[in-house]
Amino acid sequence: MEYSVLILIICLLITLFSTAIGSSFVFFFRKNFGPKAKSIILGFAGGIMVAAAFFGLLLPSIEQSKANNTYLGWSFVPPVVGFILGGLLLFGLDKIIPHFHKIQNVEEGPKNNSLSKNLKFFLAVTIHNIPEGLAVGLACGLAISLSGDASIIAATSALSLAIGIGIQNIPEGAAVSIPMYGDGMSRGKAFAFGAASGIVEPIFAGIAIFLAQLTIINPWLLSLAAGAMIYVTLDEILPESKEGGFNHFAMWSFMLGFVIMMVLEIVLS
Repeated sequence: MEYSVLILIICLLITLFSTAIGSSFVFFFRKNFGPKAKSIILGFAGGIMVAAAFFGLLLPSIEQSKANNTYLGWSFVPPVVGFILGGLLLFGLDKIIPHFHKIQNVEEGPKNNSLSKNLKFFLAVTIHNIPEGLAVGLACGLAISLSGDASIIAATSALSLAIGIGIQNIPEGAAVSIPMYGDGMSRGKAFAFGAASGIVEPIFAGIAIFLAQLTIINPWLLSLAAGAMIYVTLDEILPESKEGGFNHFAMWSFMLGFVIMMVLEIVLS
């Protein structure tokens, strides 16, 4: 239990500070990333997201469902239904919260002219940080709910998930703060907005940790977080990675991100 709690604290710190680290790039760069760099960064982030969803969430969901006698004969239901619900959750948030995607220059959600495009962009990134927080929290909560060697294995897997998400949070934070500075916002304010976009991760991670103690619904929650992460990747990250026309850069950086996350899962699990 002590090992699991220590890993939990480390994971929460990673989710809390990784976006802020990326946002701090606004103090060192004057201009936004070029289209090629954006394609590479977004492709890399997409690879990490997909691998994290599969190795860190879907596989544990399937294993937990098969091990729980409650779902005997129907063990496929929690992973499948939870996965679909995760996608529907993000789809619903996209429809009810006004937000703006800078790269595609597209606004989604209810029309609200009182909000600036910078604020709507901040909301877009914040929305898509929610499943990442849920993912880390559920993985940590699962480790705490188990005992013995199973708890250690689950805690180490949670750490690899948090590290992977933290890696992709760094360029994500920069992608918020630097464009805001480029649009005329002060460096300090742009940094604050970028860092704040990641606050939802430890918040939702904390919520998920408590929910994960209800072991009977763990498979549902894990697959829900996976579905939400895959939805974000397919709906936003991968399409935007191809906006500049550097498709192959996006593709290979996606594969690199996937491989790095896979290696983390293998080495740390």
